[in-house]
Amino acid sequence: MAESPAGLLKTPLHADHVALGARMVPFAGYDMPVQYPAGIIAEHNHTRQAAGLFDVSHMGQAFLTAHDHAAVAAALETLVPADILNLPRGRQRYTQFLNAEGGTLDDLMVSRPVDPADDGSLSLVVNASRKQADYDLIKEKIGDRASLLIVQDRALIALQGPLAAAVMADHCPEAAALPFMGARSSRFGDIDIAVSRSGYTGEDGFEISVKSSKAGALWRILLRDERVKPVGLGARDSLRLEAGLCLYGHELDETTSPVEAGIAWSIQKRRREQGGFPGAARIQRELAEGPARMRIGLVPEGRSPVREGAVIRNAGGETIGVVTSGGFGPTVGGPVAMGFVPPAYAAIGTDLLVDLRGRNVPARVAALPFTPHRFHRA
Repeated sequence: MAESPAGLLKTPLHADHVALGARMVPFAGYDMPVQYPAGIIAEHNHTRQAAGLFDVSHMGQAFLTAHDHAAVAAALETLVPADILNLPRGRQRYTQFLNAEGGTLDDLMVSRPVDPADDGSLSLVVNASRKQADYDLIKEKIGDRASLLIVQDRALIALQGPLAAAVMADHCPEAAALPFMGARSSRFGDIDIAVSRSGYTGEDGFEISVKSSKAGALWRILLRDERVKPVGLGARDSLRLEAGLCLYGHELDETTSPVEAGIAWSIQKRRREQGGFPGAARIQRELAEGPARMRIGLVPEGRSPVREGAVIRNAGGETIGVVTSGGFGPTVGGPVAMGFVPPAYAAIGTDLLVDLRGRNVPARVAALPFTPHRFHRA
């Protein structure tokens, strides 16, 4: 990663974004595209209808290695609540780094190689804003039980949308054949890649890790396909908000447990029962008795979006929570938001109030996601 004169880092695709006319903004220490000339709504709609191309190279990529899978899984399980030991070869799992109080330090994806010869290695992808803290945590807590290799020379590109699989099939049939949450090494034409299939927009999607020196070539090959358009951070956020997915620093932080955030599904049965991860006592208690607050979806009346930080009140005007993400949902066709409230106010259909520039706007608790997920489930 190069550094700009302003002190911001550049991804290997920075020059491509500028050449495409992107509006660049500081984000997590990087100079990143927030939108291209088509605009956020056009980029959002294109991803829902065809295939959006995202540069997510600012995220952290690393490998954790030990002498076999059991050893590396045991090491990582001291920091996360997911069942890494039973993660099958060629699959990935979503999990969280937790603190001793059960709060979330970061969320991440963990992949196990498909080749038995590579057992003992796990691929980690972490958030850009938290990657150094994550790496420090691993080094401090895991010590010499496993080795951390921080990847510095690879880009990360995401292709998401209902036509993403068809596009990938033209260049990498192995990727198009992956199951949901599958991962493997492969080739995109004559370019070596590591590819996984998940999605951050609610759509079918592929995440492609590629050497930095090859990233521009791969990016431009994909953009020559008329089904593919570049998408910036603006549409990325409206897409994930409509998909009802958490974003670190918004729905997840050091005080929020996975149970409160509604992502307890990411904690498998063995870990729920056995514990052995940071904050296990709190999380096991919340699983048994319910959390003190819950993440909800909100649909405010009118056309004005409510933003992060807006106060949520009950019908009597009492403050009961706060909005953690809010904006206009182009697919929904109106404002949508997420926030946290006590369980007594979390039932779908509950009428609440949201503060919008000093006035109470009626809002109704809605089911998440706001738009149906279309992940590849076969």
